[in-house]
Amino acid sequence: MEASDIKKGCCVGSKPDASVNADQIYFERAQNIARAPTSVSAELRGRLVPIPGGFFEMGTRKSTFAADLDSPRRKVKLSPYLISPHAVTNADFADFVAATGYRSVAETEGWSFVFHLLLPNAAEFPITPPGLPWWRRVDGASWAAPEGKGSSINGRENHPVVHIAWYDALAYCNWAGLALPSEAQWERAARGGLANQKFPWGNDKTSNGRHQMNTFQGVFPSHNSAEDGWIGTAPVDAFKPNGYGVFNMTGNVWEWVDDSFGPLPQPDRAPPLDPVSGSGGYARVQRGGSYLCHESYCDRYFVHSRTRNDPDSSTGNCGFRVAAMP
Repeated sequence: MEASDIKKGCCVGSKPDASVNADQIYFERAQNIARAPTSVSAELRGRLVPIPGGFFEMGTRKSTFAADLDSPRRKVKLSPYLISPHAVTNADFADFVAATGYRSVAETEGWSFVFHLLLPNAAEFPITPPGLPWWRRVDGASWAAPEGKGSSINGRENHPVVHIAWYDALAYCNWAGLALPSEAQWERAARGGLANQKFPWGNDKTSNGRHQMNTFQGVFPSHNSAEDGWIGTAPVDAFKPNGYGVFNMTGNVWEWVDDSFGPLPQPDRAPPLDPVSGSGGYARVQRGGSYLCHESYCDRYFVHSRTRNDPDSSTGNCGFRVAAMP
């Protein structure tokens, strides 16, 4: 893996032992997962909240990072749809695994990337991606053991599941009879009915001096002062929901969406209906930022923020939420 393969800033890029054959296996395994009983899928679908159809302006006037391709703003139109008010939790994913016996990409490959401050002794894990020393390869790290061997999700059942590759999110969706949201669906839900605002609640990072999301405070990457109350993940219902009743659309964890990475939809003469980003490329889009976003380095904690990662990659700051059509 060359240094140029690394997405500088938020994500760590492709795993060095990835292969075309492995990708095909992961994709087929996700596509062929057994469906949940109708009663289970109906219960999961019943948790979703409605998002009205209509026009909205997607993207931002000027990108902070030109490579993110999140500008300029463009008007798009969406049909009405449903989306989860929360990211998929550890408890949700545990139910899926118990029902199917599914093994995540991180479990299959035997390791994942963990942020160094979350490890009892980061020096025990010296392997890092080029130029990103705060990420450590940790053998045994997975959704069920977020900091590796000896760790667990006990007490974090209501936190977002992490160490999830895009293929793992796809498998869960296929089991549940749901889908990953499109990038446009994700952003409309994140905006909560507000137009041209930076955050789900407005343009100010805090509201009345209070933190409204889980990001990194202090000196990145050496010291997180945790002024928002959290060093790692926060519960999926932490902080207030936006105008659509949706929680934590910025900060906490990056969220996979369905689209491949590429330019946002470019309207021709009329705004496109239910557009899809990208052009079928390999990398997939992640939205919303995470608990590691900091203004000094990776300030991608806005409703328009996007990045990319390979679909077989997993980290301790990425999860997903689900969607469906009415």
